[in-house]
Amino acid sequence: MDNLPLGMNGVPPHPHETTLYDEDDLVMISALQHYLFCQRQCALIHIEQQWLENRLTAEGRILHERVHTAGKESRRTLRVEYDVPIRSLRLGIAGRADIVEFHLQEGGSWLPLPVEYKRGRPKKDDSDRVQLCAQAMCLEEMLGCTVPEGALYYGEKKRRTIVVFDSALRQTVMETAESVHGLLAAGGTPPPRYDSRCESCSFLPLCLPKVATKKKVARYLRAMVEA
Repeated sequence: MDNLPLGMNGVPPHPHETTLYDEDDLVMISALQHYLFCQRQCALIHIEQQWLENRLTAEGRILHERVHTAGKESRRTLRVEYDVPIRSLRLGIAGRADIVEFHLQEGGSWLPLPVEYKRGRPKKDDSDRVQLCAQAMCLEEMLGCTVPEGALYYGEKKRRTIVVFDSALRQTVMETAESVHGLLAAGGTPPPRYDSRCESCSFLPLCLPKVATKKKVARYLRAMVEA
Protein backbone atom coordinates (compact mmCIF):
# COMPACT_ATOMS: atom_id res chain seq x y z
CA MET A 1 0.00 0.00 0.00
CA ASP A 2 2.95 2.36 0.47
CA ASN A 3 3.36 2.67 -3.31
CA LEU A 4 -0.26 3.36 -4.18
CA PRO A 5 -0.82 6.41 -6.38
CA LEU A 6 -1.77 9.67 -4.69
CA GLY A 7 -5.27 11.09 -4.59
CA MET A 8 -6.99 12.81 -7.49
CA ASN A 9 -5.51 16.15 -6.47
CA GLY A 10 -2.00 14.73 -6.65
CA VAL A 11 -1.42 15.15 -2.90
CA PRO A 12 -1.11 12.61 -0.09
CA PRO A 13 -4.38 11.70 1.63
CA HIS A 14 -5.43 13.62 4.70
CA PRO A 15 -7.07 12.12 7.80
CA HIS A 16 -10.83 12.28 7.82
CA GLU A 17 -12.20 15.18 9.84
CA THR A 18 -14.19 12.93 12.15
CA THR A 19 -12.87 9.58 13.39
CA LEU A 20 -15.77 7.57 14.73
CA TYR A 21 -14.02 4.25 15.27
CA ASP A 22 -10.68 3.11 16.61
CA GLU A 23 -8.62 0.59 14.66
CA ASP A 24 -9.54 -2.11 17.20
CA ASP A 25 -13.27 -1.54 16.59
CA LEU A 26 -13.28 -2.08 12.82
CA VAL A 27 -15.46 -4.87 11.40
CA MET A 28 -14.89 -6.77 8.19
CA ILE A 29 -16.38 -5.30 5.02
CA SER A 30 -17.71 -8.77 4.23
CA ALA A 31 -19.95 -8.46 7.31
CA LEU A 32 -22.03 -5.88 5.43
CA GLN A 33 -22.74 -8.38 2.68
CA HIS A 34 -23.48 -11.12 5.21
CA TYR A 35 -25.84 -8.81 7.11
CA LEU A 36 -27.83 -7.87 4.00
CA PHE A 37 -28.11 -11.53 2.99
CA CYS A 38 -29.11 -12.76 6.44
CA GLN A 39 -28.61 -11.17 9.85
CA ARG A 40 -28.41 -14.59 11.50
CA GLN A 41 -25.64 -15.66 9.11
CA CYS A 42 -23.78 -12.45 9.90
CA ALA A 43 -23.99 -13.16 13.63
CA LEU A 44 -22.93 -16.80 13.23
CA ILE A 45 -19.81 -15.72 11.34
CA HIS A 46 -18.81 -12.53 13.11
CA ILE A 47 -20.08 -13.12 16.66
CA GLU A 48 -19.93 -16.90 17.09
CA GLN A 49 -16.89 -17.22 14.77
CA GLN A 50 -18.40 -20.15 12.91
CA TRP A 51 -17.91 -21.06 9.27
CA LEU A 52 -19.26 -23.86 7.08
CA GLU A 53 -18.27 -24.32 3.46
CA ASN A 54 -20.21 -25.85 0.59
CA ARG A 55 -19.43 -26.18 -3.10
CA LEU A 56 -20.46 -22.60 -3.85
CA THR A 57 -18.37 -21.01 -1.10
CA ALA A 58 -15.39 -23.24 -1.99
CA GLU A 59 -15.55 -22.16 -5.62
CA GLY A 60 -15.77 -18.53 -4.53
CA ARG A 61 -12.80 -18.91 -2.18
CA ILE A 62 -10.67 -20.50 -4.91
CA LEU A 63 -11.60 -17.70 -7.32
CA HIS A 64 -10.53 -15.04 -4.81
CA GLU A 65 -7.28 -16.88 -4.05
CA ARG A 66 -6.40 -16.92 -7.75
CA VAL A 67 -7.07 -13.20 -8.01
CA HIS A 68 -5.09 -12.38 -4.87
CA THR A 69 -1.96 -14.20 -6.08
CA ALA A 70 -1.85 -12.37 -9.43
CA GLY A 71 0.65 -9.79 -8.20
CA LYS A 72 0.52 -6.38 -9.87
CA GLU A 73 0.47 -4.87 -13.33
CA SER A 74 1.75 -1.54 -14.58
CA ARG A 75 1.23 0.19 -17.90
CA ARG A 76 1.64 3.77 -18.96
CA THR A 77 -1.95 4.78 -18.16
CA LEU A 78 -3.01 1.92 -15.89
CA ARG A 79 -1.73 0.42 -12.66
CA VAL A 80 -3.37 -2.66 -11.17
CA GLU A 81 -2.99 -3.67 -7.52
CA TYR A 82 -4.24 -7.02 -6.21
CA ASP A 83 -5.45 -7.98 -2.71
CA VAL A 84 -5.31 -4.38 -1.46
CA PRO A 85 -5.81 -3.79 2.30
CA ILE A 86 -8.35 -1.01 2.89
CA ARG A 87 -10.20 0.54 5.81
CA SER A 88 -12.49 3.39 6.81
CA LEU A 89 -12.37 4.83 10.32
CA ARG A 90 -15.52 6.82 9.58
CA LEU A 91 -17.54 3.72 8.68
CA GLY A 92 -15.69 1.43 11.08
CA ILE A 93 -14.87 -1.20 8.45
CA ALA A 94 -11.77 -2.90 7.06
CA GLY A 95 -10.94 -5.58 4.55
CA ARG A 96 -9.14 -6.32 1.30
CA ALA A 97 -10.15 -5.35 -2.22
CA ASP A 98 -9.67 -8.06 -4.86
CA ILE A 99 -8.40 -5.56 -7.42
CA VAL A 100 -7.94 -1.81 -7.51
CA GLU A 101 -7.23 -0.35 -10.93
CA PHE A 102 -5.65 3.11 -11.03
CA HIS A 103 -6.40 4.96 -14.28
CA LEU A 104 -4.21 7.91 -15.23
CA GLN A 105 -6.22 11.10 -15.66
CA GLU A 106 -5.44 14.33 -17.46
CA GLY A 107 -3.17 16.38 -15.25
CA GLY A 108 -1.34 13.34 -13.89
CA SER A 109 -3.72 12.18 -11.13
CA TRP A 110 -4.80 8.55 -10.75
CA LEU A 111 -8.44 7.51 -10.47
CA PRO A 112 -9.00 4.28 -8.48
CA LEU A 113 -11.62 1.76 -9.62
CA PRO A 114 -12.31 -1.22 -7.31
CA VAL A 115 -13.11 -4.55 -8.96
CA GLU A 116 -14.67 -7.41 -6.97
CA TYR A 117 -14.80 -10.99 -8.28
CA LYS A 118 -17.86 -13.19 -7.68
CA ARG A 119 -18.24 -16.81 -8.73
CA GLY A 120 -21.93 -16.79 -9.68
CA ARG A 121 -24.26 -14.28 -11.25
CA PRO A 122 -25.68 -10.89 -10.17
CA LYS A 123 -27.81 -11.12 -7.03
CA LYS A 124 -31.34 -9.82 -6.67
CA ASP A 125 -30.40 -7.89 -3.54
CA ASP A 126 -27.86 -5.07 -3.13
CA SER A 127 -25.32 -7.01 -1.05
CA ASP A 128 -22.62 -7.19 -3.76
CA ARG A 129 -23.10 -3.55 -4.74
CA VAL A 130 -22.93 -2.46 -1.10
CA GLN A 131 -19.72 -4.41 -0.54
CA LEU A 132 -18.12 -2.81 -3.61
CA CYS A 133 -19.29 0.68 -2.68
CA ALA A 134 -17.91 0.19 0.83
CA GLN A 135 -14.52 -0.58 -0.72
CA ALA A 136 -14.76 2.61 -2.76
CA MET A 137 -15.61 4.67 0.32
CA CYS A 138 -12.57 3.20 2.07
CA LEU A 139 -10.36 4.18 -0.86
CA GLU A 140 -11.82 7.68 -0.87
CA GLU A 141 -11.01 8.15 2.80
CA MET A 142 -7.52 6.68 2.48
CA LEU A 143 -6.48 8.40 -0.74
CA GLY A 144 -8.32 11.70 -0.44
CA CYS A 145 -10.17 11.29 -3.72
CA THR A 146 -13.60 10.61 -5.20
CA VAL A 147 -14.39 7.15 -6.61
CA PRO A 148 -17.47 7.45 -8.85
CA GLU A 149 -17.83 3.81 -9.89
CA GLY A 150 -16.45 0.30 -9.69
CA ALA A 151 -17.03 -3.10 -11.27
CA LEU A 152 -18.30 -6.54 -10.28
CA TYR A 153 -16.97 -9.48 -12.29
CA TYR A 154 -19.29 -12.49 -12.23
CA GLY A 155 -17.80 -15.87 -13.10
CA GLU A 156 -20.90 -17.29 -14.78
CA LYS A 157 -21.31 -14.30 -17.09
CA LYS A 158 -17.55 -13.78 -17.48
CA ARG A 159 -17.92 -10.05 -17.85
CA ARG A 160 -17.93 -6.94 -15.74
CA THR A 161 -20.97 -5.16 -14.40
CA ILE A 162 -20.33 -1.46 -13.77
CA VAL A 163 -21.70 -0.11 -10.47
CA VAL A 164 -22.23 3.63 -10.06
CA PHE A 165 -21.75 4.82 -6.48
CA ASP A 166 -24.70 7.19 -6.22
CA SER A 167 -25.95 8.86 -3.06
CA ALA A 168 -28.61 6.20 -2.41
CA LEU A 169 -26.07 3.36 -2.51
CA ARG A 170 -23.65 5.28 -0.30
CA GLN A 171 -26.44 5.89 2.22
CA THR A 172 -27.19 2.16 2.26
CA VAL A 173 -23.52 1.45 2.96
CA MET A 174 -23.50 3.85 5.91
CA GLU A 175 -26.75 2.50 7.35
CA THR A 176 -25.65 -1.12 6.93
CA ALA A 177 -22.27 -0.48 8.55
CA GLU A 178 -24.03 1.13 11.51
CA SER A 179 -26.47 -1.80 11.76
CA VAL A 180 -23.65 -4.35 11.68
CA HIS A 181 -21.85 -2.54 14.49
CA GLY A 182 -25.09 -2.54 16.46
CA LEU A 183 -25.63 -6.27 15.90
CA LEU A 184 -22.10 -7.17 16.94
CA ALA A 185 -22.18 -4.86 19.96
CA ALA A 186 -25.43 -6.49 21.14
CA GLY A 187 -23.70 -9.87 20.94
CA GLY A 188 -26.85 -11.88 20.23
CA THR A 189 -27.61 -14.19 17.31
CA PRO A 190 -31.05 -13.67 15.69
CA PRO A 191 -33.32 -16.74 15.64
CA PRO A 192 -33.54 -18.81 12.44
CA ARG A 193 -36.23 -18.16 9.87
CA TYR A 194 -36.58 -20.29 6.76
CA ASP A 195 -37.00 -18.78 3.29
CA SER A 196 -35.75 -19.35 -0.27
CA ARG A 197 -32.25 -18.03 0.51
CA CYS A 198 -31.58 -20.86 2.93
CA GLU A 199 -31.12 -23.57 0.28
CA SER A 200 -28.01 -21.88 -1.13
CA CYS A 201 -26.54 -21.03 2.28
CA SER A 202 -23.59 -23.07 3.54
CA PHE A 203 -24.91 -22.64 7.11
CA LEU A 204 -28.08 -24.62 6.43
CA PRO A 205 -26.84 -27.75 8.32
CA LEU A 206 -25.87 -25.60 11.31
CA CYS A 207 -28.74 -23.12 11.29
CA LEU A 208 -31.54 -25.70 10.75
CA PRO A 209 -34.22 -23.09 9.97
CA LYS A 210 -36.80 -25.68 8.91
CA VAL A 211 -36.52 -27.51 12.23
CA ALA A 212 -36.81 -24.26 14.17
CA THR A 213 -39.85 -23.20 12.14
CA LYS A 214 -41.59 -26.54 12.72
CA LYS A 215 -40.94 -26.27 16.46
CA LYS A 216 -42.44 -22.77 16.53
CA VAL A 217 -45.55 -23.99 14.70
CA ALA A 218 -45.86 -26.97 17.04
CA ARG A 219 -45.59 -24.72 20.11
CA TYR A 220 -48.18 -22.36 18.66
CA LEU A 221 -50.67 -25.17 17.96
CA ARG A 222 -50.12 -26.68 21.40
CA ALA A 223 -50.73 -23.31 23.03
CA MET A 224 -53.95 -22.87 21.04
CA VAL A 225 -55.21 -26.30 22.12
CA GLU A 226 -54.30 -25.72 25.77
CA ALA A 227 -55.86 -22.24 25.88
